[in-house]
Amino acid sequence: MERMEGERQATEQEQWLPLPVETTGQPSRRQAEVWALVLDSRSIPWRLEQTGAGRQLLVQRRHLESARAELRLYEEQNRNWPPPPPAMRSLVGNTLATLSVLILLATFHNLTLLEISLPGQGVVDLRDLGALHGAAVQEGQWWRLVTSLTLHADLPHLLGNLCIGGAIIVLLCRELGSGLAWSLLLGSGMLGNLINAWMQAPDHRSLGASTALFGAVGIFAAMGTVRYRHHPLRRWLVPLAAGLALLAMMGSEGERTDLGAHLFGFGAGLGLGLIAEPLVERQGRPGRLVNTLLALAAALLVILAWWAALTLS
Repeated sequence: MERMEGERQATEQEQWLPLPVETTGQPSRRQAEVWALVLDSRSIPWRLEQTGAGRQLLVQRRHLESARAELRLYEEQNRNWPPPPPAMRSLVGNTLATLSVLILLATFHNLTLLEISLPGQGVVDLRDLGALHGAAVQEGQWWRLVTSLTLHADLPHLLGNLCIGGAIIVLLCRELGSGLAWSLLLGSGMLGNLINAWMQAPDHRSLGASTALFGAVGIFAAMGTVRYRHHPLRRWLVPLAAGLALLAMMGSEGERTDLGAHLFGFGAGLGLGLIAEPLVERQGRPGRLVNTLLALAAALLVILAWWAALTLS
């Protein structure tokens, strides 16, 4: 009799029972797989069987209560996770101000085509004074990191940057505010130019706003990556993949295309965007005063750079 009782108790212990958490009912396929991982982490044996009603997760009778407790705790701790996608950010009404800056850039291009004479220097070539020159930057002519962003080789170069890059810049300024957007654009352009100057041959020369424009693409890619960081990879990788695709399509074509400038500008924008977007999420966009100060600082930096180019070169 004792032997038979012992065999009966052993059989009951090894009996496999279905395991729903009380409030969830029959688990879906994905939920059952997740629950199985939870049980594995707690060294609780389990089985996953296919029944007429769907998949059924089973555990031994002796582990039933502990398994229920572990899954109940998991469900409570992970309720409402991942969080819902962030709401679309309202856009700032600053399109006219952004277009005014782009028109000013086009006007400055016309100025570089004129023969300008300075006291004691005679006729100066603004494109020669302001273009990015690897050896000159390495020797300390920092202003070329900025001035080269305001120059263009010819009218098609200018129109290409204004038509394609202008749309990106307008949207970035509406997303972040003019001051922050232009500061990030200038920063990514300068940083991209600095890396390009040190990575290329000393006699390397380049000019154009495209370094900053691809910085804007990098900033957008970083913003999307940060916003969707709590969601499946296919959600937050899309902006990054789109940025890389745009770089491949627009940044590597043309006989005079400076691929290094585009690539480093994109990378610099990506880095600055990864810093700026979390700050904007936590603290919001800069207020009117801070936004104005950032815009003035960016404009003053461009003016100072050209003053240095005209007086120190």
